[in-house]
Amino acid sequence: MPTNIGGRPAKIAVDDIVRAGRELGMRRLSVKAVAVRLGVTATALYRHVDGRWGLERLVGESILADLRLRDDPAHDVERHLLSFALQMRAFVLEHPGLVGYLQLLFPRGDGGQRLLAEEVEALARRGYAPDAAIVLSGAVASLTIGMTASEENSTAAEETDGDGLDREREAVRERLSRDLRLAAPSASLPQVPRPEYVRLLLTASIRGLIGSCPPGRPVAEMVADLASTGEGV
Repeated sequence: MPTNIGGRPAKIAVDDIVRAGRELGMRRLSVKAVAVRLGVTATALYRHVDGRWGLERLVGESILADLRLRDDPAHDVERHLLSFALQMRAFVLEHPGLVGYLQLLFPRGDGGQRLLAEEVEALARRGYAPDAAIVLSGAVASLTIGMTASEENSTAAEETDGDGLDREREAVRERLSRDLRLAAPSASLPQVPRPEYVRLLLTASIRGLIGSCPPGRPVAEMVADLASTGEGV
């Protein structure tokens, strides 16, 4: 780890910044935190990265470079997209804070661009034109990122104050039990574990997306159809 010796500025490289940033994790990442970890000033970091945005992109894309999506040639479009979504979800949950980076803008660098290009190629092998493949894969990625962000927030709340969250959940159940309109139907609902619930919701969403954007349908036609459905709402 670079340190100041004899008052001389410590020498750091981009690789040092990436390593320190990954050790901190995206949730704790900041210019100040990386500088402290490397034993240098924030000014020294600014010689290598363009502020907070550049630091996030540098570390975030380094993490995304580790994600290798598996594509089973036997999968049809629905199963392929579900596998794509679940692989992305699992990877993001393994790297706390990464979901916030993805939510802001995707792709932001080489790692995200590679993933998008690979997914477009996978959908092209299943009959999609490149522009439709970008729309479809982007929609599935957005849904997955949004759901994973909610999941990560719940997990963080459980870790911070699990007892308090349990009390809130119990209060919700109690309110529902006193509502004549909602008590019976809510009580009859099956208790589905979170991972299975996510899988079911993703499957339903993907089926709807494929229904609107099947292989061979022009993007302009799909957009016009969806826009006409929402007219007057």
